[in-house]
Amino acid sequence: MMTSKTPPLSATAAADAYVLDDQVGFLMRRANQRHLAIFSEGISDLTPTQFAALAKLCELGAVSQNALGRATSMDGATIKGVVDRLRLKDLVASTPDPDDQRRILLKPTAAGWDLFEAVAPTAHQITQDTLAPLNDAEQTIFLLLLQKLT
Repeated sequence: MMTSKTPPLSATAAADAYVLDDQVGFLMRRANQRHLAIFSEGISDLTPTQFAALAKLCELGAVSQNALGRATSMDGATIKGVVDRLRLKDLVASTPDPDDQRRILLKPTAAGWDLFEAVAPTAHQITQDTLAPLNDAEQTIFLLLLQKLT
């Protein structure tokens, strides 16, 4: 039984219609590269993932590594590596969970708190600099749309 759907584009027509510069993944990657460059200029002591983990720990307090990974949208292997590097920098400490000795809780050290408090204003500025090409209304819409995509 035939339907009246539009026939698919031929491979050549589809390739001709595809413009990389207009694709969402390409544009998001370029925007992310811009943000990462701004971040590295402002905060050189931490990677963006290290900063995210430290900031979330300062926000939440003591949490398990798994919970921290979920809260920062990092998979198990990534959060383990991030936490290991934060430990090496003496920014994060681990202690046994008093309610479950099998679980380890992570928390910021005094040095971790000090660093976070020192760079938090810069992190705010990084966000402002990243969004600077947009006016206030566009920034609000852009952030709402990003949240909707995640």
